Amino acid sequence: MTPTTRLKFEATPERGQVSALFTRPEDALALLVIAHGAGTDMEHYFLNGLAAALAGQRIASFRYNFPYREGGKRGGPNGKAILMATVRAALAAAAAAAPDLPLFAGGKSMGGRITSMAASQAALPGVRGLIFFGFPLHPAGKPATERGDHLAAVEIPMLFLQGPRDTLALPELIGPLVRQLGPRASLHSVDGADHSFKVLKRSERTEADVIEELAQVSAAWMTERA
Repeated sequence: MTPTTRLKFEATPERGQVSALFTRPEDALALLVIAHGAGTDMEHYFLNGLAAALAGQRIASFRYNFPYREGGKRGGPNGKAILMATVRAALAAAAAAAPDLPLFAGGKSMGGRITSMAASQAALPGVRGLIFFGFPLHPAGKPATERGDHLAAVEIPMLFLQGPRDTLALPELIGPLVRQLGPRASLHSVDGADHSFKVLKRSERTEADVIEELAQVSAAWMTERA
């Protein structure tokens, strides 16, 4: 089993320190910094499984908490300024933990969107690309694309991993959006998956199968850009 180290870093001077989990296989080719979704934290089962699967693909990972989830807190997300500042602090901490590895960033749902918002405002130092595990394009039942408008200002490559049953990013909306972004954006559809990457029982695929697919596609994409 690949060892995981628990770390701390300062999110912002006002919010203080938050926790991180750094997983590095001995033969790592790249490092992915992963932000959690709005209602979870860095130790959510999906991120635990993803980190393990990425390690099997020779990708190190750095998962971290936003301040509102640190220490088992259950409140709602911090303001966007705090969230984006935490993204930048996490990237700096990750780069310090593995300065020899090519750096990538992204996250699950809200975590990926906030990372992209930070990247749209100013370059993320050293980051070679962004990976979104279920980009939340709109609220459930309220299809729209405004939440993706800022992506046009992101200048580095982006990989969107989406499920066709995702009620927060309808296929007929996320597909055209990615195409509009041009060659720097790629879309991978996970057959039968919803926003949480759960698939129907009749697919005969397990949760581990889906997470392995996400890890393989992400690892191949990062390796091409490392």
